[in-house]
Amino acid sequence: MISRSSHTFATSLLLCAIAVSLAACSEKEADPTEIGPNPKLPEQSQYLVPTMNVAKVVGWKDGGMPLVAPGLKIQAMATDLGHPRSVYTLPNGDVLAVESTSPEGEPVTRPKDLIVGWVQSLATGGGGGGETSNRITLLRDADGDGVAETREVFLDHLNSPFGVALVGGDLYVANTDAIVRYPYREGETKITEPGSVLTELPGGPIDHHWTKSLVASEDGSLLYVGVGSNSNITENGIEAEKNRAAIWEVDRQTGRHRIFATGLRNPNGLSLEPQTKALWTVVNERDELGPNLVPDYMTSVKDGGFYGWPYSYYGQNVDPRVMPQRPDLVEKAIVPDYALSSHVAPLGMTFYTGANLPETYRGGAFVGEHGSWNRNAFNGYKVVFVPFKDGKPSGAPKDVVTGFLDDHSQARGRPVGVGVDGKGALLVADDVGNTIWRVTAQ
Repeated sequence: MISRSSHTFATSLLLCAIAVSLAACSEKEADPTEIGPNPKLPEQSQYLVPTMNVAKVVGWKDGGMPLVAPGLKIQAMATDLGHPRSVYTLPNGDVLAVESTSPEGEPVTRPKDLIVGWVQSLATGGGGGGETSNRITLLRDADGDGVAETREVFLDHLNSPFGVALVGGDLYVANTDAIVRYPYREGETKITEPGSVLTELPGGPIDHHWTKSLVASEDGSLLYVGVGSNSNITENGIEAEKNRAAIWEVDRQTGRHRIFATGLRNPNGLSLEPQTKALWTVVNERDELGPNLVPDYMTSVKDGGFYGWPYSYYGQNVDPRVMPQRPDLVEKAIVPDYALSSHVAPLGMTFYTGANLPETYRGGAFVGEHGSWNRNAFNGYKVVFVPFKDGKPSGAPKDVVTGFLDDHSQARGRPVGVGVDGKGALLVADDVGNTIWRVTAQ
């Protein structure tokens, strides 16, 4: 027999689902072209239940693979992985595929959170991978055919890992709750020695944005790590945001850290721009202000800079949902360098300094766009290239790797982290296709 409380819960869930469907049917979206250094921002919209449109995960079938821009070709370097989120190339050419699942779910504090969590779990394929994930797999292509014939578990039993950085003989892994240091010797296919915690990072019990991107400074003395917010716009309380929505600077020797920049809702893809050596990041902006707000972006990161979250976006555009307001912080909010369009969910970025790909890609940035779940027309689900000149974006983005959605708008894969291998090929981590893709010149 179904209890009254269960029946009430089910009824509420059904009503919410109907509301979502009606919103999806009735909402008219503007053309999602708010891209570039000066995006045109539409008026805000607010909803009882926001639009939620999920790309059902179906995976790659019958040898299917993504599409690439003219002059390029693509192949699978490794398949059947456990949700690969990022890639890192070691000096000898070995590639580390970081496989991870999200931590335990955060507490549900609003009825809407139940629906949002359910929708997001569908959009990510449930975050599966099970026992074969939360590890790093080493891939070695000794014969140079682009396919890894050596595949070894390099590190195992990690806690939702994401970022990796090698400095000398020290390999740093950014788990969701700590940066851990391991001894590395070139050519080894497995690390068996225990790691040591360099510094703890904000993790649970709420761990809304759990991916921790990592990059070393030019001289290797410092590490920079991205720590995302614990909510969309502080609905879990401002105390839950302590030291979050920020990029930390960590002393590599001692583990001492300071907050380098703030107001960055979910910074990932931390990278050094090759010409100026400035720190850059891609950022997932806030939700529930409309299908074309707020644009996700890429930006250089200034020491001590504040980038708006949660009080404002794109400079001084105030978010009225956040209380109490902070006009003092809004006044000094920095406008990001380059909008990538709304809800594309950029989770990876790498600057290209290799020589394998055509000249047009030299010096610019590849961005992995994981894809939207909260707008009628899907956005993202691709890898784009943004050209750079004199250390700044210098033109419109170009689609480089597409085809992650099939003709029925179902997700065969979703790109996350991007990197460059030792031969100058572009690597793409596909977390629901469970594949590392390798892109080279035709």
